[in-house]
Amino acid sequence: MNVDTAMKIIVKPYITEKTFAMIENENKICFIVELSAKKPEIAEAVNTLYKEKVIKVNTARTIYGKKAFVQFESTEKARDLATKIGML
Repeated sequence: MNVDTAMKIIVKPYITEKTFAMIENENKICFIVELSAKKPEIAEAVNTLYKEKVIKVNTARTIYGKKAFVQFESTEKARDLATKIGML
Protein backbone atom coordinates (compact mmCIF):
# COMPACT_ATOMS: atom_id res chain seq x y z
CA MET A 1 0.00 0.00 0.00
CA ASN A 2 1.31 3.44 -0.87
CA VAL A 3 1.19 6.49 1.40
CA ASP A 4 -1.52 8.31 -0.59
CA THR A 5 -3.94 5.39 -0.27
CA ALA A 6 -3.14 5.03 3.44
CA MET A 7 -3.82 8.73 4.02
CA LYS A 8 -7.23 8.38 2.36
CA ILE A 9 -8.10 5.48 4.70
CA ILE A 10 -6.87 7.10 7.95
CA VAL A 11 -8.66 10.45 8.11
CA LYS A 12 -7.49 11.69 11.54
CA PRO A 13 -6.90 10.60 15.14
CA TYR A 14 -9.91 10.82 17.45
CA ILE A 15 -9.08 12.46 20.79
CA THR A 16 -11.24 12.31 23.93
CA GLU A 17 -10.64 11.53 27.60
CA LYS A 18 -11.75 7.97 26.98
CA THR A 19 -9.24 7.51 24.15
CA PHE A 20 -6.46 8.85 26.40
CA ALA A 21 -7.34 6.15 28.94
CA MET A 22 -7.35 3.54 26.16
CA ILE A 23 -3.77 4.42 25.26
CA GLU A 24 -2.56 3.75 28.80
CA ASN A 25 -4.80 0.83 29.76
CA GLU A 26 -5.45 -1.10 26.55
CA ASN A 27 -2.59 -0.10 24.17
CA LYS A 28 -5.17 1.27 21.70
CA ILE A 29 -5.39 4.43 19.62
CA CYS A 30 -8.62 5.59 18.00
CA PHE A 31 -8.75 6.95 14.46
CA ILE A 32 -11.56 8.27 12.27
CA VAL A 33 -11.32 6.25 9.05
CA GLU A 34 -12.94 6.13 5.62
CA LEU A 35 -16.46 4.63 5.78
CA SER A 36 -15.68 1.94 3.22
CA ALA A 37 -12.40 0.84 4.88
CA LYS A 38 -12.11 -2.78 6.04
CA LYS A 39 -10.15 -3.93 9.10
CA PRO A 40 -7.18 -5.41 7.16
CA GLU A 41 -6.94 -2.21 5.09
CA ILE A 42 -6.91 -0.10 8.26
CA ALA A 43 -4.15 -2.24 9.81
CA GLU A 44 -2.06 -1.98 6.64
CA ALA A 45 -2.61 1.78 6.42
CA VAL A 46 -1.45 2.31 10.03
CA ASN A 47 1.58 0.12 9.34
CA THR A 48 2.37 2.11 6.16
CA LEU A 49 1.97 5.55 7.74
CA TYR A 50 3.44 5.00 11.20
CA LYS A 51 5.66 1.88 10.84
CA GLU A 52 4.07 0.20 13.87
CA LYS A 53 2.83 -3.39 14.03
CA VAL A 54 -0.92 -3.65 14.60
CA ILE A 55 -2.25 -6.53 16.73
CA LYS A 56 -5.99 -5.99 16.35
CA VAL A 57 -8.51 -3.57 14.81
CA ASN A 58 -12.08 -2.98 16.02
CA THR A 59 -14.45 -0.65 14.18
CA ALA A 60 -17.62 1.22 15.06
CA ARG A 61 -19.89 3.52 13.07
CA THR A 62 -20.88 6.68 14.91
CA ILE A 63 -22.24 10.13 14.14
CA TYR A 64 -18.61 11.30 13.79
CA GLY A 65 -17.92 8.73 11.08
CA LYS A 66 -16.32 5.30 11.27
CA LYS A 67 -13.96 4.86 14.21
CA ALA A 68 -11.15 2.33 14.26
CA PHE A 69 -9.70 1.21 17.58
CA VAL A 70 -6.20 0.00 16.74
CA GLN A 71 -4.37 -2.14 19.30
CA PHE A 72 -0.57 -2.24 19.44
CA GLU A 73 1.93 -4.64 21.03
CA SER A 74 2.75 -2.60 24.11
CA THR A 75 1.79 0.56 25.99
CA GLU A 76 5.12 2.14 25.03
CA LYS A 77 4.41 1.72 21.30
CA ALA A 78 0.91 3.18 21.65
CA ARG A 79 2.17 6.07 23.79
CA ASP A 80 5.10 6.81 21.45
CA LEU A 81 2.82 6.84 18.40
CA ALA A 82 0.26 9.06 20.16
CA THR A 83 3.06 11.50 21.00
CA LYS A 84 4.39 11.36 17.44
CA ILE A 85 1.02 12.21 15.87
CA GLY A 86 0.28 14.95 18.41
CA MET A 87 -2.34 13.31 20.63
CA LEU A 88 -0.36 13.66 23.87
